[in-house]
Amino acid sequence: MKIHCLPLAIGAALALCGFRPSAAMAAPGDLYASDENGDILRFSPNGTESTFATGLGSVYGLAFDNAGDLFASSQGTGSIYEFAPDGTRTTFASGLSSVYGLAFNSAGNLFAAGSIGGTFGVLRFASDGTPSTFASGFNFAAAVAFDGAGNLYLSARVTLAYRIYEYDPAGDRSTFGSSGVLRVGNGLAFDASGHLFASSDPGPIYEYAPDGTFSEFTSAMQYPRGIAFDANGNLFAADWGTGVIDEFAPDGAERTFATGLINPEALAFEPAVPEPSSTALFALGAAGLVLRRGSEARRASVAGSKN
Repeated sequence: MKIHCLPLAIGAALALCGFRPSAAMAAPGDLYASDENGDILRFSPNGTESTFATGLGSVYGLAFDNAGDLFASSQGTGSIYEFAPDGTRTTFASGLSSVYGLAFNSAGNLFAAGSIGGTFGVLRFASDGTPSTFASGFNFAAAVAFDGAGNLYLSARVTLAYRIYEYDPAGDRSTFGSSGVLRVGNGLAFDASGHLFASSDPGPIYEYAPDGTFSEFTSAMQYPRGIAFDANGNLFAADWGTGVIDEFAPDGAERTFATGLINPEALAFEPAVPEPSSTALFALGAAGLVLRRGSEARRASVAGSKN
């Protein structure tokens, strides 16, 4: 979508070009959660709930790109959907046999736990949504996350044992830690200090140091699934069994953030996206202003084949 603005005072130009927040649009710090109804719910920092999207099938993965667009993996439809901040939806990828957890690397490339038609592993997507296999050879793959060095972490199962695997940027694999607990790693998230947190369904949420040693962070939830950190370092976790989202301070102190969800799965926080400077806006103002928000350029280039 291109937004054209006439040369106006800077305040009016900002408003017309979408830089004035509205109640309908996303805001940094909002928490997004998927539930069994195929809905994506949005929660403001004070816990106010609204519906962001509906009718998506079973959504098992949520992730934001660096432009503020939300990506949602639907196991129910075998698709990955992309949402602009105003809720406009396009289909980013389709025809997937299985798709679960999502994560972006620092270069803006999307990765997913899932499969195209064979064994489970990790899928990597080009900017137009074309998938390729990054890793394979698993009976099931649940979640992915990147550390600050660009290494990918995957929770996956070989036969009956779940483990967390680490892939360096070249794709070389090693096993990261080993808790010996069935189904460890349904949700993966890194905190600011580089510690990896992994949910276990059923069971506790584990904390892994960079060397792979682990400890139990909390056992307060029955069936923790998706986990995500807010900007203040608090861990949010969705309990599939009780329909609750809990918030945990860095010291493990717990409080209930939201209740009444139906089998919540994935969580993701809306990031802060830098806006263009006023200098750049003034420079463009005399000739008219053309802005691209989020990843509209990518969506426009593939819209004909994705909708």
